[in-house]
Amino acid sequence: MSLNCGIIGIANVGKTTLFNCMSNTKAQTSNFAFSSNKSNVGIINVPDERLFVLEKMVKAAKVVHTTVEIVDIPGLVRGSSKGEGIGNSFLADIRQTDAIIHVLRCFDDPNLPHVEGSVNPVRDREITDLELQIIDLDLVERKIHRSEKAAKTGDKDAKKVVEILNVYKNHLESFQSARTVPLSDEEKKAARDLCLITEKPVLYVCNVDDKSAVNGNNYVEKFKESISHENAEVIVIAGKLEAEIAELDSVDDRMAFLQDVGLTEPGVNKLIKGAYKLLNLRTFLTAGPKEVRAWTIKEGMSAPQAAGVIHSDLERGFIRAEVMKYNDFVSLGSEHACKEKGKLSIEGKNYIVQDGDILNIRFNV
Repeated sequence: MSLNCGIIGIANVGKTTLFNCMSNTKAQTSNFAFSSNKSNVGIINVPDERLFVLEKMVKAAKVVHTTVEIVDIPGLVRGSSKGEGIGNSFLADIRQTDAIIHVLRCFDDPNLPHVEGSVNPVRDREITDLELQIIDLDLVERKIHRSEKAAKTGDKDAKKVVEILNVYKNHLESFQSARTVPLSDEEKKAARDLCLITEKPVLYVCNVDDKSAVNGNNYVEKFKESISHENAEVIVIAGKLEAEIAELDSVDDRMAFLQDVGLTEPGVNKLIKGAYKLLNLRTFLTAGPKEVRAWTIKEGMSAPQAAGVIHSDLERGFIRAEVMKYNDFVSLGSEHACKEKGKLSIEGKNYIVQDGDILNIRFNV
């Protein structure tokens, strides 16, 4: 199970710079708007320090991280929904993502012109949201039209769908995103097939200048205030600084660089972890001489479902899971010690896997 996030924002906010910091796939950056008319796709490792601790303890031959797919969407501008700039040719890419990373420009640079003529992240978010709301509204109105036809033939379910979709319609027409529509999870199923872009969970990234990397700046504060009513996380990243860090080959050099500027970890690590949290994803671990590996699951998955992430045969023939907590394993030093101290539990099909569980799956096919 891989995480898939789309990076969006208006043109020239630093999306591609951040993409290049995270991904081994490098995309071309430019000071000109609309320099790209296609999305860039990259696969990156989810940072997890626990893997390296386990690697040393079990003397594993290799470490395998769980991965994230990041899609760098070409920049939007005012009127994109009606064909301005590169228009809406990239919308299918946004629809296929699980979550949105919305990058806002929060730095001044006379050598990098702003498509709106001035730096204003509050306005930029409103422009982007409006373009996406217009697109979602069109989809909702089309389904209302189809459902109304079905309702006239006596389809009671279609009538209920029309009522729910009209709530979406009114909400979007009020310049609100679908993720905040006042409906229950059950009611929202009526619009699930539309894959509304503004219904996807969002993580905001304020791209700042180097000197604002630690504490942010006035642009960041004004932006945070403007979205205080949303239940959304805001991460501050200095994209240009992150690009310099990413170019360093040595981990020690990277850490020294970070300490010099007052940071404890690369901002892109916070970004990836934030996106992981956004989608309610959890990580369980497997550890042995051949490899130490991280596996991604949705919060609330049972032990058989987690086993199925490793291989379908493990879920089909699941017998039990031997479970150790990461902290117990590290503090006690071995699986044998965990057994002796009663810190290795035998769990059945109803066990809900927790983040950091070290699992050994027993199965028979």
